[in-house]
Amino acid sequence: RSTDYGTTYEKLNDKVGLKTVLSYLYVSPTNKRKIMLLSDPEIESSILISSDEGATYQKYRLNFYIQSLLFHPKQEEWILAYSLDQKLYSSVDFGRKWQLMHERVTPNRFYWSVMGLDKEPDLVHMEARTADGHTHYLTCRIQECSETKRSGPFSRSIDISSLVVQDEYIFIQVTAGGRANYYVSYRREPFAQIKLPKYSLPKDMHIISTDENQVFAAVQEWNQNDTYNLYISDTRGVYFTLALENVKSSRGLEGNIIIDLYEVAGIKGIFLANRKVDDQIKTFITYNKGRDWRLLQAPDTDLRGDPIVCQLPFCSLHLHLQLSENPYTSGSISSKQTAPGLLVAAGNIGSELSYTDIGVFISSDGGNSWRQIFEEEYNVWFLDWGGALVAMKHTSMPIRHLWVSFDEGRTWSKYSFTSTPLFVDGSLVDPGIETQIMTVFGHFSLRSEWQLVKVDYKSIFSRRCNKDDYQTWHLHNQGEPCVMGERKIYKKRKPGAQCSLSRDYSRTVVSEPCVCGQGDFECDYGYERHSNNQCVPAFWFNPSSLSKGCSIGQSYLNSTGYRRIVSNNCTDGLREKYMAKMEKCPGKAPQGLHILTDDGKLVAEQGHNATFIILMEEGDLQRTNIQLDFGDGIAVSYANFSPVEDGIRHVYKTAGIFQVTAYAENSLGSDTAVLFLHVVCPVEHVHLSVPFVTVRNKDVNITAVVWPSQAGTLTYFWWFGNSTKPLITLESSISYTFAMEGMNTVTVQVAAGNTLIQDTKEIAVHEYFQSQLLSFSPNLDYHNPDIPEWRQDIGKLIKKALAQVTGVPDEQILVAVFPGLPTSAELFILPYKNTTERRKSSEADLEQVAEILFNALNQNLVQFELKPGVEVIVYVTQLTLAPLVDSSTGHSSSAMLMLLSVVFVGLAVFLVYKFKRKIPWINIYAQVQHDKEQEMIGSVSQSENAPKITLSEFTDPEELMDKELDTRVIGSISTIANSESTKEIPNCTSV
Repeated sequence: RSTDYGTTYEKLNDKVGLKTVLSYLYVSPTNKRKIMLLSDPEIESSILISSDEGATYQKYRLNFYIQSLLFHPKQEEWILAYSLDQKLYSSVDFGRKWQLMHERVTPNRFYWSVMGLDKEPDLVHMEARTADGHTHYLTCRIQECSETKRSGPFSRSIDISSLVVQDEYIFIQVTAGGRANYYVSYRREPFAQIKLPKYSLPKDMHIISTDENQVFAAVQEWNQNDTYNLYISDTRGVYFTLALENVKSSRGLEGNIIIDLYEVAGIKGIFLANRKVDDQIKTFITYNKGRDWRLLQAPDTDLRGDPIVCQLPFCSLHLHLQLSENPYTSGSISSKQTAPGLLVAAGNIGSELSYTDIGVFISSDGGNSWRQIFEEEYNVWFLDWGGALVAMKHTSMPIRHLWVSFDEGRTWSKYSFTSTPLFVDGSLVDPGIETQIMTVFGHFSLRSEWQLVKVDYKSIFSRRCNKDDYQTWHLHNQGEPCVMGERKIYKKRKPGAQCSLSRDYSRTVVSEPCVCGQGDFECDYGYERHSNNQCVPAFWFNPSSLSKGCSIGQSYLNSTGYRRIVSNNCTDGLREKYMAKMEKCPGKAPQGLHILTDDGKLVAEQGHNATFIILMEEGDLQRTNIQLDFGDGIAVSYANFSPVEDGIRHVYKTAGIFQVTAYAENSLGSDTAVLFLHVVCPVEHVHLSVPFVTVRNKDVNITAVVWPSQAGTLTYFWWFGNSTKPLITLESSISYTFAMEGMNTVTVQVAAGNTLIQDTKEIAVHEYFQSQLLSFSPNLDYHNPDIPEWRQDIGKLIKKALAQVTGVPDEQILVAVFPGLPTSAELFILPYKNTTERRKSSEADLEQVAEILFNALNQNLVQFELKPGVEVIVYVTQLTLAPLVDSSTGHSSSAMLMLLSVVFVGLAVFLVYKFKRKIPWINIYAQVQHDKEQEMIGSVSQSENAPKITLSEFTDPEELMDKELDTRVIGSISTIANSESTKEIPNCTSV
C-alpha cells in the first residue's frame, strides 16, 4: 500500500493474514476510504473490510461464495453480491451482514434503482427464474424481497439474459413463434413493443447508448453474420429508424459481441463507425448522431512533411475503434470529456482498414482533419485534464523512453523513465488526471519480479496557466458552424504553453442555437430517405397506422415524414414545416386482429394458467368490444382494450385441442382471429407392451401405455430394429411384421407438448416356437416384491433349473415372469440356433424338447431354492396344452384339440362370471395392461390353423376391472388380486 503516489510502499501481509489468499479488490465508488478484499473461494469464503483506505482490515466469514459485487451509486453502505450458485444477496452495512434476496438470478442481470425514476432508492431490478421454470423480470426492495413482496413489472416470461436497465430505459426480449420481440419501458411507464422496420427480422440486438433521452442500438438482421445495422430511436425508445448499415462486429476475449462504433467524448452527436462496404472495412464519421455519414479525410502530409496523394472515396483514413479490454493500456482510440475536439487513434491510410500497417493519428478539430504522429503503434494517455499527451511504444521488447507533447502531438519531447530497459506490462494514470503522475509496471527480464516505476510530470509544468495562455476553437463540420443545432466556441491552451490547467478550467466560451435546417431532421419511423433528401414512406408502411388505437373525439400526432434529431437544439426555420401535427382521430373498423399466447407457444398445461394476448393493427381501442371464447364452454367480454393489454388468463380443466376465438366489434365493423391450443397433461412415464417372442412375417401388436392416461394429444415415434427413421402415429398401438429372426429392438418415444419420454424393449423373432404358462408353489408369493428386477432374476432361476433337470440347452429356453400376484410366468421353447435342416424334422425336434420339459414339470422335478429353507416348485398351469406356433399355413394340431380348446375357453369364462374364482393367470392379463414394466403376454401371431388358448381370448380387461375379488396383506405390502395393477395409473386432474 502506498500513500505517496508510489514513492514508498508498506507491506500488508500481516494485516490481512499471512495465510490469506486474495482474489479481488473493490473500492467504494462513493467513498474511496472504504475498501473490500475478497478471499480466494477455493481456499475459504470471507471478505476483509477497510474503512481507512486500506490501512487496517476486519475479516468476516461468509456462508456463500461471491462471484461479483455491485455497489449502490449513492449509498456507500449498500452492496449487492452475486454468488457462484446464482443467488443474489444484499448488505446495508458494507458487507458485514448479508441477506438472501433471490435464487436462480441470471448472471450480470441485476441493477440498482435509478435516482429520480424509481420511487425507492433501495429498489433492485433483477432477471430471475421463478418456480414455474420460466425467466421473469422482477423488482423488490433489498430488505423486503420475499415472494409476496416482489413485483413483476412485465407480466409475461422473458428470454434469458435479456434484461437491461440503463438510464431512463428498461429493455427486455421475448421470443414468440421463433421471432425475437423487444420491449422498452421509458421512465418506468408500461412496456411498449419496440418498432423496427417491418422486415428487419432481428436475430440479435445490443443497446449501444442511452444518452440524452435517445437509444442507439445495434441490430443484427436475418441476413447478417459479421455485421450489425445501427438504429436510433425517438425519445421514448419505441420507434427506431436506420442510421447506418453493415457496421463491423467481432467477439471479445470473453465471447462478448463488440460493435465497431465509437462515441466521441466532449462533443455530442459525433460518432465514428467501421462499415463493411464491398467486403472492405472503411471508417465513417457523423456529426448529427447518425443522420449523415462520410469517410474520414486522410492527412495532407506524412510525418516527414511530404504530400500524401489520397483522393476520396478511393483513399481515406481508417481507424481501429475497439476500446481496450486491458485497463492498463490506452486502447486503439481515445478522447476525453475534458478535452473536446481532441482524438487520438491507431489506423492507416488507404482503401480499407489494415491490421498490419498501423500508425497513430490525431485530430484537434473533432475529426475534420487528421495528422499522423507515429508510424508504429503507441499507447497515448491524456495528462493534466487533456492539456498534455504522454506516449509509450506498444511493443513486446524492453523500452526505457516515453514522449510528452504540449501542442496536441505536433512536437514531442523524449524522456527516460528507467535506467534499465523494462518489459512494460501496463501503465496506470491517476483517474483525476490532475496530478500529472503515472505508474508503469513491468519486469527487467522474463524471470525477474515485477517492477513499479513512478513517473511524476510536475517538474515539466512550470506554472499555472493564465488568460494569455489560451486560444479559441470553433467546432464545425467541414466548415459548417452549426453542429446538432448549436454554434459552439471552445477555449483551449495555446500550443507550446507548458503551464498546468486547473480543475475549474472552463472550456466552452460560446453556445447558441442555430436556425433549423434540413440537416437537423431525420426520417421518421416507416419513412426512408431518397437521393433527393426527401423522406418517403417505405413500401411496407401505411402512414394511417399512426392513428392506431386512436378514439373518435381524440387527437393523434401525425408525422410529416420527418422528426427533429433528439438533443438537437435548433430553433425556428424549418421546425414548423417538419414537426409532426396534431390531427383528429378518424373512426376505423377493427382490422388485423391477432391472438397469441404470452410465450408464443401453442401448448399449455392442464390446470395451469394459459395467458392470451390480443393485438389489433387498426381500430378504435377505446370503443371496440372484445370477446374471447376459450373453446371449453367459457367466454369473456370486455368493453374496450384497456383490461386486456397485459393478457387474459384462463385455466383449462381438461386436456385436448381447443379452438380459441377472439372477436372485435365497433360501430364501423368487426374482425375475428382464431388460435388452436393444445392443452396437455405432462406425461411422466411410458411402458412399451410387447410380447417376448413372436413369429417371423406375422403381424404383432405393440402398445405404448402412458402414465397419466389422460394426457391429451400425444404423438408416438416408433423405431424397429436398426431403422433410423421412425414411424409416426397418433395412436398408442401399432402393428408390425418382423422379417428377420433373432433379437429385435423396439423403441417408442412419446411427445406431449415440450415433454418427450422413451421406452425400449427387445423381442425374440423365430420361425416357430412353443409356449406354456407356469405357476408356482404358494410360498413364492410371500417373497414377491413385484418389481422388474426381481422378476428378471426369478426368470433366470427357472431357466437354470429347467436346463439342469432336462439337459435342454439354455438358449432354447426363455422364461418371462408376469407382474402381480399370484406369481405366474410363461415358458417359451425356441428352436435350436444351428437348425438349418428340413423344417419338418426341426419342428419335430422342438416338439420332443417340449415333451421333455413338460414331463419334468408334470413330475414336479423342476424346483429352485429361493433362499435357505425356501424351496419353490414350478408347475404347468393345467388350463392349456400349448401347440406348436409357426409361420406356416398347414395344420399343426388336431381338430379334436381345437374343439377341446374352445370348450375350455367357454368353461373358463363361465367360472369367472359365475363363481368369481381366482384363476391366477386371468388376473395377470389385466395387470399387464397397466403395469409400467415389460408386458408378459401370451404367444401372439399364431398360425390360424394352430389353435391355442391365449390370454386375449378371455374376458376383456375392462370388464374384469369391475369384478370384486379378494384382497390380502403380505407383510407390509397390500396386494390387490384383481385386474388392476398394484401401481395405480391416475388420470391428470386440475391443480
